[in-house]
Amino acid sequence: MKSFQLTSKSWLLATVAAATLLAGCERPPIDSVQNGYRGVAMGTVGNPRTYDAKYEANKLPVPIPAVPAPADGEPRAGTIYKNVQVLGDLGAAEFTRTMLAMNQWVAPGQGCTYCHAAGEDMSSDSMYTKVVARKMLTMTKKVNAEWGTHVGKTGVTCYTCHRGNNIPVNYWFKQDQPKQSPSMMTAGNGQNKASKTVGLASLPNDIFQPYLSEAQDIRVIGTTALPTGNRHSTKQAEWTYGLMVHMSEGLGVNCTYCHNSRSFGSWETSPPQRATAWYGIRMVRDLNNNYMEPLTATFPAHRKGTLGDVAKVNCTTCHQAAYKPHLGASMLTDYPELNKAKLVAAAYTPAAAAPATPAMTLTPGGVLGKILFAVGKKEIDADGKNAIATAAKMLAEKKDAKVDLSGFADKTGNPTSNLALAKDRAFAVRDALKAAGVAENRISLKKPEFIVGGAEADSRRVDIVAAP
Repeated sequence: MKSFQLTSKSWLLATVAAATLLAGCERPPIDSVQNGYRGVAMGTVGNPRTYDAKYEANKLPVPIPAVPAPADGEPRAGTIYKNVQVLGDLGAAEFTRTMLAMNQWVAPGQGCTYCHAAGEDMSSDSMYTKVVARKMLTMTKKVNAEWGTHVGKTGVTCYTCHRGNNIPVNYWFKQDQPKQSPSMMTAGNGQNKASKTVGLASLPNDIFQPYLSEAQDIRVIGTTALPTGNRHSTKQAEWTYGLMVHMSEGLGVNCTYCHNSRSFGSWETSPPQRATAWYGIRMVRDLNNNYMEPLTATFPAHRKGTLGDVAKVNCTTCHQAAYKPHLGASMLTDYPELNKAKLVAAAYTPAAAAPATPAMTLTPGGVLGKILFAVGKKEIDADGKNAIATAAKMLAEKKDAKVDLSGFADKTGNPTSNLALAKDRAFAVRDALKAAGVAENRISLKKPEFIVGGAEADSRRVDIVAAP
């Protein structure tokens, strides 16, 4: 049999063809930075030609010059201005400086009028953007104060997500997945479509709701052999891979940034970044469930998704293709007030400066308070406690008034469990009213009801209603 011999001309053609094919891949120079244990190929691959663009995209804005700290006894913003519910412990000058910085970060084109209606008292809450901004400030302070396991010393500010835009560029809504088709040829199962959420891979693309809002199990490799308890199917593995691809795309890294490729499931040989990511997933769930979802009733319809839910955060919201937001540069040195867990110092909010009590609405059927709850939770958050305190104060002034507590639930998930949870939430509100001084014989519990709509935050609520 005659063997084939490659002539110099054939070799040249083959070389040109190979070069043409490789042109579709990353062209040199290639840079690799080791980020794991030696000898296991754990490194981040990059290209120096792209570094300048990445640095430019993550460049921090020029900080507004700092102002002198207020002297002891000098009035704080909470006593000078009305209705300051966050940052009220700052001096007036520092408070103004922070507000101007927020204008740069979130609304450089609109300025103060993005949150305050022109011609109105600045204390008014008439614009939904002000209510949202207050909640987001509270969320930012919590991230910096309580989620150091993920954000470290870098921390976050409003600019981390917004980057000069009214709405962050990266967010997500729930997806209305089509029902299973009886034809295998047309069954999509939420995948096999070109979706940027999973890097255009053939993986399930609705991976945010189960993992970054709910707390579904994230696992590919079972801890036991079948059939001794391992129930992690191939389909579940595909969903997990979809989340992992999102995280890789969102941080601009590859799998070995968090995993040892010898054994992806081994924590013992994984680098520290994997633990940081573990905390990050739980932090995002906290933010979505306790800060974003409760704002569903506040946002207008045009700011919601097709299923009526509020925009929520994922890894890309902050990271924007950088392994650390702003490549690890921190803004908290210039704005340390966003790194304090304290919201409004009690010493600086005397009763005379507190917001005025809402007008009495103790007419039969009037709603004295609306208490919203996180998904699957019956604990009352800070906003709910404030609403209960306001209702209790109104009832203290009207000694003969009584209230009904109505718990609401949605029909998504298990309806029976949802009704039971709605009942438990009503009990929690009743107990909080009693603790605030309202006698139990003035409180009646109504039978839990389903609400029309989906799983928006407004359906997970208890209404305090003036009884007939």
